[in-house]
Amino acid sequence: QVQLVESGGGLVQAGGSLRLSCAASGRTFSGYTMGWFRQAPGKEREFVATVSWSGRSTLYADSVKGRFTIARDNAKNPVYLQMNSLKPEDTAVYYCAAGPVILSRNTYDYTYWGQGTQVTVSS
Repeated sequence: QVQLVESGGGLVQAGGSLRLSCAASGRTFSGYTMGWFRQAPGKEREFVATVSWSGRSTLYADSVKGRFTIARDNAKNPVYLQMNSLKPEDTAVYYCAAGPVILSRNTYDYTYWGQGTQVTVSS
């Protein structure tokens, strides 16, 4: 059974930092793009960041550019999301995903999804 499991979420004050991790089991994700998405209450799931298999190429949503950094370590956990200068509007459930399409922003291009981890930023 293929699983992606996120960790590292929590409650933080505005301006603080969190680091999310995504662990995989059941298969390797060789050649797969890894991405992070988020979904706030009452809103659609939205793209946050994505990283290529090699880790050399990344893409970010404009709302997080310069504050968030995505990286992957294919020898350990597949992907990390370092979140700095957090804002209350970053509050959401964050999902890790894996898919075959290079650097896609679209949820439908991702085949495997984690269950999500809650990030809450207080003002």
